[in-house]
Amino acid sequence: MAERLRLALAQLDPHLGAITANGDKILAARARAAAEGADLVLTPELSIAGYPPDDLVLKPAFLDACREAVERLAAVTADGGPGLVVGAPWREGERLYNAALVLEGGRILAMRAKHELPNYGVFDDKRHFVPGPAPGPVAFRGFRLGLMICEDWWLPDVCETLCESGAELLVSINASPYEAGKQDRRLSLAVGRVVENGLGFVFLNQVGGQDELVFDGASFVLDPDRSLRVRLRALEEDFAIAEWRREEDRLVCTTSHVAPEEGREESIWRAMMLGLADYVAKNGFPGVVLGLSGGIDSAVTAAVAVDALGAERVRAVMLPSPYTSRESLEDAEACARALGVRYDVIPIAEAMDTFHRILAPVFGNRPPDITEENIQSRTRGLILMALSNKFGDMLLTTGNKSEMSVGYATLYGDMCGGFSVLKDVYKTTVFALARFRNRSLPRGAKGPEGPVIPERVIVKPPSAELKPNQTDQDTLPPYDQLDAILEGLVEGEQSVDALVARGHDRATVLRVWRMLDRAEYKRRQAPPGVKITPRAFGRDRRYPITNGFTALVR
Repeated sequence: MAERLRLALAQLDPHLGAITANGDKILAARARAAAEGADLVLTPELSIAGYPPDDLVLKPAFLDACREAVERLAAVTADGGPGLVVGAPWREGERLYNAALVLEGGRILAMRAKHELPNYGVFDDKRHFVPGPAPGPVAFRGFRLGLMICEDWWLPDVCETLCESGAELLVSINASPYEAGKQDRRLSLAVGRVVENGLGFVFLNQVGGQDELVFDGASFVLDPDRSLRVRLRALEEDFAIAEWRREEDRLVCTTSHVAPEEGREESIWRAMMLGLADYVAKNGFPGVVLGLSGGIDSAVTAAVAVDALGAERVRAVMLPSPYTSRESLEDAEACARALGVRYDVIPIAEAMDTFHRILAPVFGNRPPDITEENIQSRTRGLILMALSNKFGDMLLTTGNKSEMSVGYATLYGDMCGGFSVLKDVYKTTVFALARFRNRSLPRGAKGPEGPVIPERVIVKPPSAELKPNQTDQDTLPPYDQLDAILEGLVEGEQSVDALVARGHDRATVLRVWRMLDRAEYKRRQAPPGVKITPRAFGRDRRYPITNGFTALVR
């Protein structure tokens, strides 16, 4: 009977659809594992294809290419080195599975199909795959491995079935997206599975950005005594060997390799960095451009961009109007200098005057209103998009979740852009992130140490500066109240009555709810952005634009 098993945890960042490149990345991980004496290399869920593949799996050519890549990797294992566990969409007859394939000795030793298919939040597995049968253990070099795929272990049944059918170790490959605080929830749930079954547990997760999703890695290993034996770093590619030995008829992990945890603000900041960096790199943009207004949202967005890409790939543009304050001009320039980015100033007063002049015959004697305010925002959007078109840099949108929730944004104006770093970050969290970045340089950041966001940007009242003496609170409740109400409505799906019972003013709650409901058409046209909360706009929260439901208001 075999006494020792060395598992290599290859926490990889696949590029969705880049099948050959993903295969090469897996081979590089296998070469490292071989050098370190590993028996088996684990790679993430759908590591060949990338996750989530969405309707790519409806293309026969895509499925054929995935199968060919798996067969190529299987052939490599004929050299007697480490075996491989890879993930791929796998077609058998008319059935398409989300599969984990064990490659050993030059062939496909075993296939296990995902049994529990999630169909909630950001997940659409049931749209694309059929569930596999309840899995049994995989025999590998004298060990019986309970191999699962992601959702399989979130519910107790699959783990229980594997344990009852003779598994000695629970092993799960995953593509589990980031949410603030989710790492603790995963670990707590995994401890529960260990307690239920008395077996060690291996959680191997994907890392990297894929459109609005970020996969945070943070893979880990639990011993049968529930102790944390291995934890890989979050939000970056990583690699570790977990060695298992037989002791008294059970497998115990003899490795101790635990990466430190991050605080909440650093975790969110690094998730935004990774999401932006991968979006830019995988879509082939040379860099980014953004409007730097002197406000906190654009300052934080610029700082994340510099940390993710480096200052040389970030261009900031101040677009002052007659209503832009001297303080905003000074603060935008100070922020740009602190970050070391290229900084241009393009006044828009002349363009505003031109629009007003050509529209005057049509507008007639109607007094100025929000229309003229939006012309300013759309003028800025036009100029920023012109810079994006001319130089190839992607335009970053700088709005936050509080604004997008209630529609405090201008279509074809400040909503212009290809990616929104703060899309799922409430305004109160933006303030916390600014203070965090001024006192700390996040791991892996390419930006400068020290404060990069002027203190006045953080403490002054937020303003769109589209008319004299304007502040956000002219239109919105104070952000601490607004964000608390929005979290109840968006993340909690709570009723007006429930929020009033928590101490909120009924009229304010009703006002926020109506703004949230009416802004759906704007959000549908917003660019993607990094998912941070349990309920992000986009894949996570899908509401109809045309919606007559008012039962919430009582």
